[in-house]
Amino acid sequence: MNEALPRAGVDVGGTFTDVVLRHGDGRARVRKVLSTPPRYERAVVEAIGELAAGAAPLAEIVHGTTVATNAVLERRGSVTALVTTAGFRDVLELRRLRLPHMYDLFWRKPAPLVARRLRFELAERVTADGTVLRPLDEEEARSLARRLRELGVESVAVCFLHSYVSPGHELRFGEILAEEHPAASISLSSQILREQREYERSATTVTNAYVRPLMGSYIDRIRSRLDGLGVGAPLQIMQSSGGVMTADDAKRRPVFALESGPAAGVVAALGMAQLLGLRNAIAFDMGGTTAKASLIEDGAITRGREYEVGGSISAGSRLIRGAGELLRIPTIDIAEVGAGGGSLAWLDAAGGLQVGPRSAGADPGPACYGRGGLEPTVTDANVVLGLMPEGAVADGEIAISRALAVEAVRRVAEPLGLTVAEAAEGIHRIANARMTRALRSVSSEKGRDPREFALLAYGGAGPLHAAALAEELGIRTVVVPPAAGLFSAVGLLFARPEFHDVRTCHLDADAVAPAVVGDLYGEMERALAEVLAGRGPVDWVRTADLRYGGQSWEVEVELPSWPLAERAGLAALRARFEEEHERLYGVRGQPGSPVEIRAVRLAGLGPAPPVDTFAVDHGREAAGAQRGTRRGVAVTTRQEVGASAVQGPLLVDEYDTTVVVPPGWLVRRDSRTQALVLERGGRA
Repeated sequence: MNEALPRAGVDVGGTFTDVVLRHGDGRARVRKVLSTPPRYERAVVEAIGELAAGAAPLAEIVHGTTVATNAVLERRGSVTALVTTAGFRDVLELRRLRLPHMYDLFWRKPAPLVARRLRFELAERVTADGTVLRPLDEEEARSLARRLRELGVESVAVCFLHSYVSPGHELRFGEILAEEHPAASISLSSQILREQREYERSATTVTNAYVRPLMGSYIDRIRSRLDGLGVGAPLQIMQSSGGVMTADDAKRRPVFALESGPAAGVVAALGMAQLLGLRNAIAFDMGGTTAKASLIEDGAITRGREYEVGGSISAGSRLIRGAGELLRIPTIDIAEVGAGGGSLAWLDAAGGLQVGPRSAGADPGPACYGRGGLEPTVTDANVVLGLMPEGAVADGEIAISRALAVEAVRRVAEPLGLTVAEAAEGIHRIANARMTRALRSVSSEKGRDPREFALLAYGGAGPLHAAALAEELGIRTVVVPPAAGLFSAVGLLFARPEFHDVRTCHLDADAVAPAVVGDLYGEMERALAEVLAGRGPVDWVRTADLRYGGQSWEVEVELPSWPLAERAGLAALRARFEEEHERLYGVRGQPGSPVEIRAVRLAGLGPAPPVDTFAVDHGREAAGAQRGTRRGVAVTTRQEVGASAVQGPLLVDEYDTTVVVPPGWLVRRDSRTQALVLERGGRA
């Protein structure tokens, strides 16, 4: 990649599409335009075309998208079938025996992505050590493949028992399926997740199959439109893990990109925290549909191997199970709730005021946008409260009307016997309560004291609510980066190529020969080296899943050294596992307790772009850039906030957001990063 050429980062959200074009000298131009559902690619390509006009050829385009996530949430994926070993047809529906709502007697498990009538069995069988007990009957397999074609199945997930050890049956059935039903998209569990645990492997493979045709079509449409504009730059897709993969790989394994947009924001938040010298921070992203939170601890992103999407809260915590689809993928640990600027306020059957998770989206959007929306949203409440300015916003596609916001909020105010202002305040506070749940999920619910962290707020609505959320959690410092409303698009430009592989094993950490472990890593390294060829120097990250004998769940730890040429290396690995186990759970095993290595993992990381600051040119002033007051509160701009702290209350209007500085808070602008730093208490 030519570092002198410009690069583009594109983040598609439920309401807005954000594009950042960064030149080799650090200058950046941005656009924030309305998303164009269901054809999200229209806004993507048009914004890129506008920014790229007259510029040097683009080196690459890095894209974060919610297409796959929305397909799962809205149940509008492809017609998918699951083919599995005889006797395991219902693994997908049985799930894990955990309840997300312990005392809710009326709770029901959500329906699986694949209905039972489209789940099929084949009479093949492989043991846990790879021995073939019953060979695949090719005639039976061919007959089933023809039946799937006749049923109009668009995508097929194949998950045979123990195929993570011996994938031969899956590979052969995939060949037969391709011959008999060439139009079908095929996802083999041995190519998606080569890891034990039948439910997790089945759910991950099925989710991949469910969204694969949709994601493939979406990427192809973007590529076709870009080529039509003469933009031939390669397209990279953000992964949930915070790295990028090629468009072709994203078409094959879209499940790895389910949380691509939120992951990009956390990558950018880590870069900003490093520039500010912050070791501990909570990244908080509030967009149009959802609010997300993730922990940065000791200068590193918090990562996980499981993610549940589709419940009342999407998160990586094992304490929350059963409310959505459980995916076993490398991911940044992000908690997500349905509370964004476009979240609708409504009255439940008992007449109580509720907010979210339904959203007005981009069409029609909040009522104040004047695009036909009538129901009140969080954005409408913020406009009524004077926290947001009237007039044109972002790239001027919409103009905010306070009169329309008042009429929308009146729809819930009158039944409650409240004034419009009181109802707006109620909507604002309920939204904050929902978002606090996400912040607690990544902090106090995992044994971390949020008071020891700064809150790094971004997204179009994040800076509006950040200080109030910080007060609720006892946080004393809030950071709002420049281009906060487009911060996830910025993070796309700081991500590096990243590919993962895993091998399940069952090894005694005290008895296994180091060469056995080395051979497993060597097999994965050779495979990933082919994928990363031509991308420059590769950093290898080797981890392993360990557990005490008899435990059901593992702890992932990084290898202390490489290669593991001697027993001392495995002894150090065991010691690292016991230290991490004690840190997580407060206990460690008795001396001499057996320790098992249950999986080895390898991540190949390509070159990392430099993390630095840049000058943002959005081409126009913020709508509220006229100084003065709004609803009795002083209004200013980021450039007018100096290095010396200013006392709140204060509103800082920007091109893409408004920063609310409440009474009792100070705000200053960091001269190096241009970030606004809010601090609670003290004097100016």
